[in-house]
Amino acid sequence: MSTYKKILTMPLRLAIVVLLIGMLMKVLEWPMATQIMFVSFAVIGLLYVFRFFKKTSRHFVDYVKMVLVFFWTTNGIFRIMDFPYTILFQVIIAISFVLWFILEGTAYFLDEDRRARNSTKQLIWNFAMVAGTLAIIVGSILKILNWEFGLPLLICGIVILAAYILKDVFVADKIANEDRNNEEFQL
Repeated sequence: MSTYKKILTMPLRLAIVVLLIGMLMKVLEWPMATQIMFVSFAVIGLLYVFRFFKKTSRHFVDYVKMVLVFFWTTNGIFRIMDFPYTILFQVIIAISFVLWFILEGTAYFLDEDRRARNSTKQLIWNFAMVAGTLAIIVGSILKILNWEFGLPLLICGIVILAAYILKDVFVADKIANEDRNNEEFQL
């Protein structure tokens, strides 16, 4: 089973962190939030398209991920610009996400021998990522319902997810030899 070194990992992760910060700014109703989100979606889309075409060998799952990222970023840009009929993009995103999850979703967390490759430290960080994601979901729901702790929970979740992504950006070189977190598993 072949693995290869991912290119543009750090710029993509930084663009995702900037997108999360833009979303946080949008929730807090700070100025320039939509511009930051627009630029972040555009940069993520362009970097991923460039990354896709730089691959030497492409498999079906690579095309599925390309469709997923392209339509997700395009939907984000179109939603910011208030274009109608973005439901088509959302349907394509949902279908490609389900297809990606079937093809590669859980295999991404396994090594070449089909064993979990996470150490205790990485499991703690992954737990933090799950907790941050749940905090975003619950915080969003509570914010919609105008409950007291909705906004702080939402902010906490976004900060945890941004920290998780930044951890991978700045620590990836130190653990690259033991973790192989910068490689992609191909079925």
